[in-house]
Amino acid sequence: MPAIVVPSNGSGHKHKEFDGKITIYVVLCGILAATGGLVFGFDIGISGGVTAMDDFLEKFFPKVYRKKLQAKEDNYCKFDNQWLQLFTSSLYLAALFSSFAASKVCSKYGRKITIQLASLFFIAGVVLEAAAIEIVMLIVGRIFLGMGVGFGNQAVPLFLSEIAPVKIRGALNILFQLNVTIGIFIANIVNYLTANLHPWGWRLSLGLAGVPAVILGIGSFIITETPTSLIERGQLLRGRAMLERIRGTANVNAEYEEIVHASEMARQVKHPFKNLMKRSSRPQLVIAVAMQVFQQFTGINAIMFYAPVLFQTIGFKSQASLLSSVITGTVNVVSTLVSVAAVDRLGRRVLLLEACAQMFLSQTIIGALLFAYLKTNNELNQGVAIAVVVLVCFFVMSFAWSWGPLGWLIPSETFPLETRSAGFSCAVSSNMLFTFVIAQAFLSMMCHMRAGIFFFFAAWIVVMTLFVIFLLPETKGVPIDEMTDRVWRQHWYWRRYMEDEDDDKIKKAEVGL
Repeated sequence: MPAIVVPSNGSGHKHKEFDGKITIYVVLCGILAATGGLVFGFDIGISGGVTAMDDFLEKFFPKVYRKKLQAKEDNYCKFDNQWLQLFTSSLYLAALFSSFAASKVCSKYGRKITIQLASLFFIAGVVLEAAAIEIVMLIVGRIFLGMGVGFGNQAVPLFLSEIAPVKIRGALNILFQLNVTIGIFIANIVNYLTANLHPWGWRLSLGLAGVPAVILGIGSFIITETPTSLIERGQLLRGRAMLERIRGTANVNAEYEEIVHASEMARQVKHPFKNLMKRSSRPQLVIAVAMQVFQQFTGINAIMFYAPVLFQTIGFKSQASLLSSVITGTVNVVSTLVSVAAVDRLGRRVLLLEACAQMFLSQTIIGALLFAYLKTNNELNQGVAIAVVVLVCFFVMSFAWSWGPLGWLIPSETFPLETRSAGFSCAVSSNMLFTFVIAQAFLSMMCHMRAGIFFFFAAWIVVMTLFVIFLLPETKGVPIDEMTDRVWRQHWYWRRYMEDEDDDKIKKAEVGL
C-alpha cells in the first residue's frame, strides 16, 4: 500500500501517513530496551523497603534505629534523618548531572551504546551497594546507579519513540513506564520476602537489582540502533535498511525522506543546547520541563519511595507495611496497562485530566483522615488505616495511567530532531532534580507539615489541571518529525513562537535576495 499524502492545514507543508507494519522485531527491541525502566523501578521500590528494615538501619543509621524504637517518638518525625534521605536521593542527584553527558553520547554515538553504558553503571552500583560495609560505600553505589538512571532514562524513551510506528508510538513508549512499575512491584515483593532474613536480608534486596541490570546489558547488544540515529550520524544506507527492517516493508520512502530532512536540519545546529534557548524552541522546552516538575509534585515518588515507612507511620507493623506496598505496586502495574491500551485511542490530554481529578480527591481525603485521626504518638484504628491504603491505591491507579507514563512519552515525541537529545536531557535532568528534592525533603516535610503534606501535593494538582487545559496540546497520531507543523503551529498560544521564527526566516530570505 503506498504512502498516503493528505492536504496540509495551513502551514504550507504536506502531512504524510507512513506505511509500515507492527513487526515482531520492533516489539522485541522495545521490550529489551524498556528493561532500563525495570532497573529504575526496582531501585525506586527497593530503597523504601530497605530503609524500613531494622538490620539496615542499625548498621548504617543507628540514630534512626534508636528513634524508631522509642514508643513515644512523634509518629511524623521518627524517620526524619538527612543521611537516610540522602541514601535515597543521591541516586537522583547523580542522574541529574549524568543526563547531560548522556545527551552528548546519545547524539554522537547513538541510542544503543548509551543504553549499554547505562547497564554497566547499573551493575557497578549494585555490586557496591550489596557489598557495602560503611555508609560512604553505600552512597557511592547509589551514585553509580544514578549514572545508570541518567543514561538509561535519556536513551530508552527516545529509542522507543524513534523505532515505533506512529499509530502505536504511545503504547510502545509506555513500555518504559510499565517496566518502571513492574520493577517497583518486584522490589516490594523482594523486600517483603527478605525482611525476616537477618541480618543480611537488605543485602539480598539491593543485590537482586543486578538481575534486570544484566538483562539490560545483554539486551543492549541484541537491539538495533534507531534509523533516526543512524541517518543523523551520516549512515544513510544503514539507516534506510534498518527502517525497512523495523517497518516490515521496502516502501519507506516518505518516512525515510522525512528523517533525512530532519537530520539535515539537525546538522546545521552546532550547539543544540544553545538552540534550545531560541524562542521557537520554548514551547517544547516548557512542556518537557513542566511535565517532569508536575510528575514529581503529584506526590507519587514520596509515596513510592517511602511506602513502607509511610505505612509504618500510620500504624502498620513492619511486615504489614511491606505487604501494603506490594498491594500498591500491583495496582501500579495493572493501571499502567490501562495507559498502554488507551493512550493512542483516547489521547494524552483525556488521561491527564481524568487523573488530576482522581489524584486531587485521593490526596485531599488522605490528608483529612490523617489530620483528624493520626496524632503525635497514637496508631490509626484498623478501619481508618485500611481506608488510607485504599485511597493510596486509588491515587497510584490514576497516576499510573497518566502522569507516570505520559511524563516520559510527551517530551520524547515533541522535540524536532535538531534539539531532541538536548531537549530530552533537560527533561530527564528536571525530573531527577525534582525527584531529588522530593526524596531529600519528604521525611522532613512529613515531620514539619504532618498531614498537611497531602494538602500541599493536592494544591499542585490544581495547578497541573490548569496547565493541561490551557497549555498542553494533543500529540496523538502525529508523526514525530511533523510536530512543529501539526501541533505547535496550530496551538492557540504556542503558535506565536512559531510565527516569530517564520518572520525571521522571511526577513533573512528577503535580505539574501
